[in-house]
Amino acid sequence: MKKQAIKSTRYFSNQMLEDSRQQGDQLADNCIQLVFEQVGMTGLRTFFQWLVKEDFDWKNQLDFVQKYFQENAVFPSFYQEREFQRGLDFAQKHQADIALMLGCLSLPYCYAGADGAKVLWMSERIGKDTRKRLEETGSFVFGVLNPKQWKISEAGIPIAMLRILKVRLMHASIRFFTLHHQTWNTKDWGLPVNQEDMAGTNLAFSYIVIVGMRKNNLSFTEQEAEAYLHTWNVINVMMGVDIGLLPQNLREAFVLAKAIAKRQFRTSEEGVGLTKSLLKALEEFIENPLLKTIPSAFMRHLLGKEVADLLQIPNNPLEERLVPFIPVKAVFGF
Repeated sequence: MKKQAIKSTRYFSNQMLEDSRQQGDQLADNCIQLVFEQVGMTGLRTFFQWLVKEDFDWKNQLDFVQKYFQENAVFPSFYQEREFQRGLDFAQKHQADIALMLGCLSLPYCYAGADGAKVLWMSERIGKDTRKRLEETGSFVFGVLNPKQWKISEAGIPIAMLRILKVRLMHASIRFFTLHHQTWNTKDWGLPVNQEDMAGTNLAFSYIVIVGMRKNNLSFTEQEAEAYLHTWNVINVMMGVDIGLLPQNLREAFVLAKAIAKRQFRTSEEGVGLTKSLLKALEEFIENPLLKTIPSAFMRHLLGKEVADLLQIPNNPLEERLVPFIPVKAVFGF
């Protein structure tokens, strides 16, 4: 058997990641600033409501917003059609498992980042209407991973690209709103929805999903996993993540994930609160009252004891031992 070559990796210094906390997304931030200057805070809030809706009629927006969509609905230079499609095929094949990872691994993984969790908590929508936010996140993830949504277009732009570009503006809006209230400590926490946090979120939805699926003993090839990572890299660079913070392979993803976790993972009131709200929302999907503790057991199994403890996820040893043998559809219905 031919021995696989060890893939090269960059290393991400503490200073580099610290600097990235002071960086947002200038292109999207400029667009949101123009919206504010033209229609004021009330108009910007109305625009934000459009951004979070399943409405892709971008031709009815302000002229410079239309220009934003026209100019940025393009694939990045590193895009490889075959790899990208292979990543989409992988997602279609493992939809139910990815849905499980989304709720029980990706989101709590993000909440473990104490400084990044602050903006999620301050936005209030997650704590107050977690189920709706969870459904919106699911719609985005499975929308951009749906091959059909890369073929169906609205006024010449694929629906999947419109989803991505809308979320990019939504992130810029959240940055604007959070800074406008002047309670955000930029010096200590970095910008709201900054580059390090966006890079961490990319990992949560790509590499960390792969790690969780392997932990659940799912079978797939290294090539499929690399393709899935490539697909998310393409999505995230279009969403405004600095290309220098996108892992070029799974080994590099491991290195970056460790670097960010070392800097950001710790117990916080916001992370614990978000996780508690998420668990409550997931439990609402389960009809059988005897299975209500299963989401927390899945979380502890997938996240590992250290991260689960810092998020104060309830410990259910019996259910946790049973988790590897529980069919996802039997519990959550997806």
